[in-house]
Amino acid sequence: MKIVCIGRNYADHAKEMKAELPKEPIYFLKPDTALLKEDTFYYPAFTKDLHFECELVVRIEKVGKHISPEFAHKYYTHFTLGIDFTARDIQQLCKVKGLPWERAKGFDHSAPISSTWIPKTEIDLDAAEFKLFKNGELQQIGYPKDFIFSIDTVIAYVSQYLTLKTGDLIFTGTPAGVGPVQIGDLLTAELNGQPLLELKIA
Repeated sequence: MKIVCIGRNYADHAKEMKAELPKEPIYFLKPDTALLKEDTFYYPAFTKDLHFECELVVRIEKVGKHISPEFAHKYYTHFTLGIDFTARDIQQLCKVKGLPWERAKGFDHSAPISSTWIPKTEIDLDAAEFKLFKNGELQQIGYPKDFIFSIDTVIAYVSQYLTLKTGDLIFTGTPAGVGPVQIGDLLTAELNGQPLLELKIA
């Protein structure tokens, strides 16, 4: 199982990161050890600037390679929410030195996800919204209709380079509002008003 993460898939997030809008999907990978399904995240000792990035997540249901966009919808059936944790200080150091970002993005438990999956037949992406709260205060609100690249486009694009396998996860990108967490914080996320994820920072 692999975790495919899409970068800069919301224009407002690209703007807040002072980054150009992409002309094609940008993706990076997290290893399976990044996955976290428990309710506690332990703040890693190697960073002093850990940021949350809440995202809609899809799970690949069958093997596919060189998938055409018109058939991409057949490769997933459910949605959930996850958090792409980023060690922002390490990421910035890597950027300055022109190095890969794995240390900043792919560390253990950097991809918590909800254990609850919602059938896509119950979600209208043109009307859907998800929210991330920190200690009860709204931090992020995302609308999948604002994706620069749709889920089907992302699946078709990534599958030109990587074989997608059953159980692979795709983090579809984060909206504006990313920010730091500290030990003692509580992150909660909801999709269309339904609580899906609660994560304590310890």
